[in-house]
Amino acid sequence: MVVGSLTVETDVVVIGAGPGGYVAAIRAAQLGHEVMVIESRRELGGVCLQEGCIPTKALISASNYVHDIAHVEMMGIEIGDYSLNPQKMVSWKDSVVTKMDTGIDSLFKKYGIEVINGLATFADKNTIHIAGQSDVNVLKFKHAIIATGSSPVHIPDFEFDGEYIIGSKEALSPKEIPKSMIIIGGGYIGTEMATVYGKLGCKIDIFEAADKLIPMLDPEIVKVVEKKITTFDVAVHFNTMAKSAKVENGQVTVTYESEGKTLTKTVDKVMVVVGRRPNSNTVGLSDIGVELDDHHFIPVNEKMQTIHSHIYAVGDVAGQPMLAHKAERQGKVAAEVLSGLPSAYDNKVVPSVVFNDPELMSVGMTLEQATEAGYDAVDGKFPYSALAKSHFTYMPEGFIKMVMEKGTGLILGCHAVGPHVTELVAEATLAIEMGATVEDIGNTIHPHPTISESMMEVADVVLGKSIHIKPKKQ
Repeated sequence: MVVGSLTVETDVVVIGAGPGGYVAAIRAAQLGHEVMVIESRRELGGVCLQEGCIPTKALISASNYVHDIAHVEMMGIEIGDYSLNPQKMVSWKDSVVTKMDTGIDSLFKKYGIEVINGLATFADKNTIHIAGQSDVNVLKFKHAIIATGSSPVHIPDFEFDGEYIIGSKEALSPKEIPKSMIIIGGGYIGTEMATVYGKLGCKIDIFEAADKLIPMLDPEIVKVVEKKITTFDVAVHFNTMAKSAKVENGQVTVTYESEGKTLTKTVDKVMVVVGRRPNSNTVGLSDIGVELDDHHFIPVNEKMQTIHSHIYAVGDVAGQPMLAHKAERQGKVAAEVLSGLPSAYDNKVVPSVVFNDPELMSVGMTLEQATEAGYDAVDGKFPYSALAKSHFTYMPEGFIKMVMEKGTGLILGCHAVGPHVTELVAEATLAIEMGATVEDIGNTIHPHPTISESMMEVADVVLGKSIHIKPKKQ
């Protein structure tokens, strides 16, 4: 391949360098393919790295330290005056992102993966046109992997201006911490950012159209977060619809409907995080006969192939859930399939994690979902108040819940809210994928004192033989 010419050829082209795209590119290169990546932005890693998962969790970590400083006196640690420097915090966050970006770039160089900065559009089933600054404007390929990700959903009368009405991207680089903010949307992004800004001293109002936060998760674990989040100066307004916004005198006045009333509230900033939509309309799929489904996702089979077996789609454009770790798995599958390996996206479950305070994790079915699916199921809960480590980390809120099929003992789901539970979900996911039973988990020695031993404890609860809480009758 000769970069710099107007037309080039490659074995594999990957459109998008987010979690699905860059993983697919590296895996394809590992399997001996010549790979080129087309990416619209200068940086690698996509939304997840540049303005999503990584920078968000970096700010969550920073805000947790601020909150901890104010609450460690009970341990006998007395801290005098301290101050918050938002610009330095943002600079540190950016340095974390840069390290990860540099890491992907070095891997691309190692595997000989070339990157073209530009916008890709299919001209036909084996040709892509590229618009942008690159000298390359036509690319012929044998295999293509579409990994174009997703973008924030906008709502009428709340168009982002980058200053007063913002999305999560702008919220990750504050020049200063506002005194007040309305967050429209009470999903995982909205509640995570509310926790961050609340801990940093901003008064938050969450406007949520539904009657609960983070509706995709087990309502019982979310209830713990709904209660705890108010301690960070966050007020949650359910069944509330934002109607319009007016910027005036350096503030934003929002008109909204709640409990049958039309009200207004004036704040320093408004953040809109009501969901994301797949970037599936940007690459000219209709010109090659690929039709989108009713939700604008690209239909694929378990091999991640579109109706054209040599063109694949992975990640957010290939359907729910729109999660980075799902995209990575699908990227590997696509690269392996095009290499002739017997790979398939046949995973039973996709885990979910939310980095609130306390954290949330969920994988598999709830008891209600299992019952609706026809299982004869039972669940059990183990409270973190009965776990030693949760107390010396002063985070005793929450519990872990496990769902089991009666008779077989198969684990159908696991859901938790509490300290560091995002680190537990991989064990539960592996158990479900392997067809493990609750007894398998209960009989596995878990180290003490750790949060991970709550997996063993809840297994014993479900089996009716708990040691540290009263056994549940089966």
